[in-house]
Amino acid sequence: MPEKIIIFDTTLRDGEQAPGASLTSQQKLEIAFQLEKLGVDVIEAGFPIASPDDSRAVSMVAKNIKNSVICGLARCLKQDIDAAHAALKNAKHPRIHLFLATSKIHLQYKFKKAEDEILEIAKYATKMARKLCADIEFSPEDATRSERDFLFRVIEAVINEGARTINIPDTTGYSYPQEAFSLITDIRNNVPNIHKAVIATHCHDDLGMAVANSLSAVLAGARQVHCTINGIGERAGNAALEEIVMAIKTRKDAFNGLFTQINTKELFRTSRLVSNLTDFIVPWNKAIVGKNAFRHESGIHQDAVLKKRITYEIMDPKDVGIAESQLVLGKHSGRHAFKDRLKTLGFHLSDEQLEKAFIRFKEVADKKKDIFDDDLRTIVQDEISVIKPIWQLSSFEVNSGTKVKPQATVCLLKKGKDCCGTSSGDGPVDACFKAIDKVTAYKARLEDFRLEAVTSGKDALGQVSLKLRIKDKIIGGRGSSTDIIEAAIRAYLDAVNKLESK
Repeated sequence: MPEKIIIFDTTLRDGEQAPGASLTSQQKLEIAFQLEKLGVDVIEAGFPIASPDDSRAVSMVAKNIKNSVICGLARCLKQDIDAAHAALKNAKHPRIHLFLATSKIHLQYKFKKAEDEILEIAKYATKMARKLCADIEFSPEDATRSERDFLFRVIEAVINEGARTINIPDTTGYSYPQEAFSLITDIRNNVPNIHKAVIATHCHDDLGMAVANSLSAVLAGARQVHCTINGIGERAGNAALEEIVMAIKTRKDAFNGLFTQINTKELFRTSRLVSNLTDFIVPWNKAIVGKNAFRHESGIHQDAVLKKRITYEIMDPKDVGIAESQLVLGKHSGRHAFKDRLKTLGFHLSDEQLEKAFIRFKEVADKKKDIFDDDLRTIVQDEISVIKPIWQLSSFEVNSGTKVKPQATVCLLKKGKDCCGTSSGDGPVDACFKAIDKVTAYKARLEDFRLEAVTSGKDALGQVSLKLRIKDKIIGGRGSSTDIIEAAIRAYLDAVNKLESK
């Protein structure tokens, strides 16, 4: 029979504990509405005793969210339990989440208590909370570094006192997948009353294995997973909700019969909301929701994806709320993707024109990180505007500065032969134009000169449009480059070539 994996989202509690990620109560409510829309089973809304605003946030979420269980965190202290109960009083589905460390490290250095004392505290707090709330979750903090025999005793005791979810935290991100699997298996085999409770897991990412450990725990029998949107949380963060959910959905062969009720088409929207409100930027290479998660630049990959998407995509971007995959044009892109993008933009070029445009595209791509559609339009228009260019730019060199008279050397190709000219001018562009005049033997007068950025960013493609008066004719020219001097030279040559072609 299919089994549901309960998604316990702790973005509003553990996620907010990430340094710099503080949220107001109103922001927490906004995220909670989106988490409800996402289909999260349990929302840990905060730690009510921590601050008045945290208590207010839990109360606001409890009052407004009706479909998800609303959870408040509490230490095994009466004041914590009372604060959580008070904050959750208007919740349709309230849960109190108790935690108490069980590892020798914590017992020795944090509590300075013996195991039997910790056991009694756990029993007392669970019994007290159970009188106030029907739904109790208990976490033996630092479980993965705890002595297993003692851990089993604590779990058995709190289940006897009414806990119905037992969460196994890898609090310090110390564990690894095989160990996580072994621990859950041992709990199932050594705690006599474990069948009365749902086993959960809560993994941190200090060694980069939070998601892997969580999924290993699921394979071993855990049926609730603690996670956060974008994996934010204490130190290196928590297991990322979007990765857990999509792993279970994508690898049905491995997670046979397991499912979540998450509406995955809301993942991307939820990710961006949390990123915007916490000011935590989602890394471009972040799995599932990163900017590059469904983008391809390599020519080999692009060619294959155009033929069949599943060659390089194991998920459909629409399933996570992204409209479509993107073939990003850059220096690694091939002719197939380039031609496909030009066709989308409305260009239908001959093989010769396509080859010329592709060579120019590669030149620009070596200088720019991102190639935008406007860049492509400019590149194509540059290459197809002159049918037979007589003069072509080979190279140029400019020496200019506040205390230096600008001087330029421009080398042009004509019928395969390099011809160079050197001249000074009022500025670097004027010096280049005069150097061109020396090579071409034209005496052109500049009538109009305009420069504009084709796209945004520091590496934007600049486009120069100009008009030259040569004898009694006015000829227009246009050129583009990430270097505005090169763009000006290309525009000047475009005008000269138009005159000669006539």
